[in-house]
Amino acid sequence: MVGQWLVKILAHHPWFQISTLTSGRAVGLRYGEAVKWLVGGCIPEEVVDLELVSSDPKLVDADIVFSALPSREAERIEPLFAGEGFVVVSKAAAYRLDSRVPLIVPEVNPEHLALVELQRGSWNGFIVTDPNCTTSILALPLKPILDVYGIEKVVVTTLQASSGAGYPGVPSYDLLDNVVPYIPGEEGKVRKELKKILGRIGERGVEEAGLEVAATCTRVPVLDGHLESVYLETRSAVNVEEAIELLRKFRGRPQMLKLPTAPVNPIIVLEGNDRPQPRLDRMAGSVPGMSVTVGRVRKGIGSCSLMFLVLGHNLVRGAAGSAILLAELLVAEHMVE
Repeated sequence: MVGQWLVKILAHHPWFQISTLTSGRAVGLRYGEAVKWLVGGCIPEEVVDLELVSSDPKLVDADIVFSALPSREAERIEPLFAGEGFVVVSKAAAYRLDSRVPLIVPEVNPEHLALVELQRGSWNGFIVTDPNCTTSILALPLKPILDVYGIEKVVVTTLQASSGAGYPGVPSYDLLDNVVPYIPGEEGKVRKELKKILGRIGERGVEEAGLEVAATCTRVPVLDGHLESVYLETRSAVNVEEAIELLRKFRGRPQMLKLPTAPVNPIIVLEGNDRPQPRLDRMAGSVPGMSVTVGRVRKGIGSCSLMFLVLGHNLVRGAAGSAILLAELLVAEHMVE
């Protein structure tokens, strides 16, 4: 699913052109023959006739490699490409928590790209990673709150779309008319990745953010769009109206650089008590699907707390779009020759 969204977005990208598509099981077939296209519209003409090759660096002519591999395959294959001098932008979980590898939400922690220097000597290229889709969506509204009020505790309950499980995903009989209250491995990813993303660069790499994170992750019968119910405890008292303005005015490095996939407003705050909703808001933003929407911003228990809902398209902002935005940032910061 992520691979198809990468192809869909890159096919019309002003900076990037797809040169190679790799496969583990359909080598020799044309992409149009091998793929079951699931992400709307038609397969882009630019890639229909591209012949799939194996994931061998010697067969790839490119400056940037996007990886949407299963973790076990990524653990083996991504270092092969990095070793041969490629810049690897990974959506896989294999190296997200590696102390040498940046885990980046482009608007939140672009300074963590400095970690690639720790990879010098191991590889001729480098690996940068993009977080789990749930974490990507959550980190955006946390950043401006953290910077002004500080955050002691995050409690989040997620209602995650079926497409987050890939294809064919959760069997229909298990999911229709139902909510599955557990997603294997997801809660640990949210907790560990968030602490790394919101941490600071120190002498030995990233010093994790000193906040507690408790997550409950559920799967719901929605096609696309993860909705997350968030409760925060802050270090200083929160003014709700001020917090709303902080969210609305938040901009990051991608907006300053006017990168092609950067939405003008990475966070959109909605006023109605019944928003955000996946069907209505998952494609929000000047770049469709690249903004997260926040709603029902209100006080929690006591003055040092805040509650809100945040929604993001799990396959665009939470996955392929965020990875492409990260690659744009690498180019803009002259980290790709």
